[in-house]
Amino acid sequence: MNAYTPSSCRAVVSRRGFLKQTSAVAAGAVAASRLPIARSAHAAGSNTIRVALIGCGGRGSGAALNALASKTNVKLVVMADAFRERLDGSLKQLASRFPQQVDVPEERKFDGLDGYQRAMDAGVDLVIDAAPPAFRPAHFEAAVKAGKHVFMEKPVATDAPGIRRIQASNEEAKKKGLVVGVGLHLRHEARFQEIVKRLHDGAIGAISLLRAYENVHATWTRPRQPGDTEMQYQVRNWWNFNWLSGDTIVQRGVHYLDVANWIMKSHPIRAQGMGGRRAGVDKDHGDIFDHHAVEFEYPDGARLFGWWREAPNTWTCFSHNVHGAKGRVEIQAFADGMLHVNGKPPQRFARQLGQDKPRAFSGWQAELDDLLAALMAGRPYNEADYGATSTMTSILGRMASYSGQVVEWDQAVNSNVNLVPDRLSWDAVPQPKPGPDGIYPCATPGVTKPC
Repeated sequence: MNAYTPSSCRAVVSRRGFLKQTSAVAAGAVAASRLPIARSAHAAGSNTIRVALIGCGGRGSGAALNALASKTNVKLVVMADAFRERLDGSLKQLASRFPQQVDVPEERKFDGLDGYQRAMDAGVDLVIDAAPPAFRPAHFEAAVKAGKHVFMEKPVATDAPGIRRIQASNEEAKKKGLVVGVGLHLRHEARFQEIVKRLHDGAIGAISLLRAYENVHATWTRPRQPGDTEMQYQVRNWWNFNWLSGDTIVQRGVHYLDVANWIMKSHPIRAQGMGGRRAGVDKDHGDIFDHHAVEFEYPDGARLFGWWREAPNTWTCFSHNVHGAKGRVEIQAFADGMLHVNGKPPQRFARQLGQDKPRAFSGWQAELDDLLAALMAGRPYNEADYGATSTMTSILGRMASYSGQVVEWDQAVNSNVNLVPDRLSWDAVPQPKPGPDGIYPCATPGVTKPC
């Protein structure tokens, strides 16, 4: 089903059932997985981890750079991207930085929408998947079937059927003892780890309110190229199409919602909110909203209020804020984390952790370091459970924003709305279609169904 209709929602999996599906690896699976992890990490008995990069844009190239810069013996040997020019540009950049660790000859370069499958078959140990999020469920499924360890960027899907597919593949990954990382890098930043630990230890008492802001001036667009099919254009301009990116609240907002879930040790039970798109957007802004304001309710009654906006000449802010009975915490991307306990001087976290200044993106390197260290040591390592839960949380928020309705967790997670076309090829026609003026219609709160 490819449209928002009332029949698309079925309450089949309960909240408790979802939590059970996304639970941590069982002790038996941990023990059984140790030997396969250690053995399959090494190509032909060597200490080299052979890596395939799938999705060679900025984030994919960055993740590959982080892997190559790690202290493990990593070699990039395969690259795949929907567009050959992007692959070649990424390869040039990476080879100039790590000439001894990059060996991608012509026969191990794969382009097109099916390039990922050929990359899996090219004798690699670890797949870094940073293709557009819509493709993540299929790519992860293929990697697990091929017995490959995986680092996949966030979000892990753009709709509820994609989340269920990720969960099913992850159960197989656990059985095979595969290492799986997800690009929710804030979990790997020292200041976030310390602050969350303090919160769990009761530093500000019972938490009643969380606030998240991600307000930016604008994001990128890519114009239609001469000769592009509709599918080629949308994949090239993927950020601006809901089926490909999940909209801003999913693509970017998942970081903030993941931190909230981490702090609350749970996911929301419902959400309500609003959003829209400012007048005067151009043809390349696709069908996504450029602002969302959503309230999420957690099981204990705590509320998270999240704001996301992309608009020029507006206030910018990247921050997490947590309020409790005894104080509050604020964490900004480019500033120290601050703990305010009632009646006491504020505590700064970046300096406490021995840093001269906060490192806003230190988690990008740490998340690859941690994954590769676990892989080499044969330690169980799997982040896909919380990756799926946090992505589903952001999808819940989008449903609330698009519809203007209160959306229950069980309603959202059981949605049968499949945004991704059944057939993925350059001549296939994706669901979003431009109007006579070239502008793509977007959701209409009060008309659009939640799921």
